[in-house]
Amino acid sequence: MQLYLSCTPEQIRPASAYYRNFAHVAYRIGPESTLLYSNLLIQTRGGLLSLSDLDAPTITSAQRLASAVVRECYRRGYSGVVADFEANPTQDRLQFLARLQEMLKQNQRMLYVPEAYRMPGAVTLITTAISGGDFQTYLEDKVRQGSIAMDLQRLRMDFPLPAPTGEGTPLTAESFAVLSRGQSVFYSPSLAARYFTCVQGGETHFVLYDDADTLRRKLQIGKKLGVNTAFLMYPEVADLLPALFSQPSSKTGK
Repeated sequence: MQLYLSCTPEQIRPASAYYRNFAHVAYRIGPESTLLYSNLLIQTRGGLLSLSDLDAPTITSAQRLASAVVRECYRRGYSGVVADFEANPTQDRLQFLARLQEMLKQNQRMLYVPEAYRMPGAVTLITTAISGGDFQTYLEDKVRQGSIAMDLQRLRMDFPLPAPTGEGTPLTAESFAVLSRGQSVFYSPSLAARYFTCVQGGETHFVLYDDADTLRRKLQIGKKLGVNTAFLMYPEVADLLPALFSQPSSKTGK
């Protein structure tokens, strides 16, 4: 399985001590359908181009922006593009991604899109941070729908009990450390995640979380089901890198 670590230019140096296969989180959509980037090292080459649409204007020319992205892929030796699009799909985004997919395919490169933007020819990014059901069954269902890549979001959720809505609250590292101190931890094979219960302020909490072992287990399940690509976000797993990558930093994840 090909594993990518999504990093900003500032995060590349510390991340490189453990891993060197990156999705470069340095690109965004600018005015008049231009491609903007910031702080990239001159020698940056290889990996993937990660494109954000955060606060981006309307894409008025899908061709212009797609051409700029493909040129940058050639210039930097990127093997594909990650569309890190957070807003709900709009016509201009859909038209741009469709054109980009055509051009990348012509140039033997891949496009990875969020599930909301699923389209023919592109690889759909599927989150692994589920808190109910069975993880393998969930992934099997996604695989049946088409080509996917795993977005290995680190799970760290707090569920007050009872939890009638089934919705939890994401925990910061600091809050998690406070809640987990001295707790007995258990493993859920169905969710491929760890959990514990605790009482705080007179309220019972169920805390579900990932560590290096559970992330590896999710990767194993994905590989078994034929998933070829996965992504980790550096800020989410920075403290887990020594445990996740015990091999020298030249490892590429193949």
